[in-house]
Amino acid sequence: MWWFQQGLCFLPSALVVWSAASFIFSYITAVLLRHIDPLVPYISDTGTIPPERCLFGIMLNISTFLGIATVYVRYKQVYALSPGEPKIARLNTAGFTLGMISCFGLCIIANFQKYSLYYMHVVGACLTFGIGAIYILVQTILSYMMQPNIFWIRVIVLLWCGSSIASMFVSSVLLYSGLYGTDLVRKLHWNPQEKGYIVHIISTISEWSLAFSFLSFFLTYIRDFQKISLRADVSLSGHNVCNTPSSFVADEHTLLIGGRL
Repeated sequence: MWWFQQGLCFLPSALVVWSAASFIFSYITAVLLRHIDPLVPYISDTGTIPPERCLFGIMLNISTFLGIATVYVRYKQVYALSPGEPKIARLNTAGFTLGMISCFGLCIIANFQKYSLYYMHVVGACLTFGIGAIYILVQTILSYMMQPNIFWIRVIVLLWCGSSIASMFVSSVLLYSGLYGTDLVRKLHWNPQEKGYIVHIISTISEWSLAFSFLSFFLTYIRDFQKISLRADVSLSGHNVCNTPSSFVADEHTLLIGGRL
């Protein structure tokens, strides 16, 4: 059995690979069509103009689904491992809620492009990366309480994520402060000789760094998910949906997805 066939580890693996592919494919398409500059554009700029906008949107929507599934399985894993720990249970519930909000933010990013609906796009980015960073913090705390062997790896990723957010926030505020011109939101091509170019590059590098810090965090779930499975319990009260005699009862217990917990 291959490693990606063990348990549910294909979920975080698929989330990371698919999300990275959504960034890279839209970037390649936008560069080949000369819609953006090849040197470190904003990730959002790679999904601004059709046809890459369509590709970017549909791929990130699928990433949203994979993210929801991954966050849910992690929640169930922690719940199963520590059913009688109230502090862990509260943190686990908080993490699940934060993860769902972060995934919803990713859906907003996918469907409200920066070029057309900038403020909604920014709301989505804040939910995805801001709330997502708190989700990473909560999961890191849970790792300290339950999985000390993986704790320091997640601490490093958390610090990477935090430094990227700080760098992106400062450079973006400076860039859009008005010192370097107006309507920079719609600016897709930059000349290295322009004022603000260095600040722009710092901001875009920080955004890419932040995105890949998130992907790196979900990579740390792979080993955990190798020992997890989900089961569906189906209770039937009739031979078919139209004929349901009260005396008929049948139970069916199916392994929903392979693996074990």
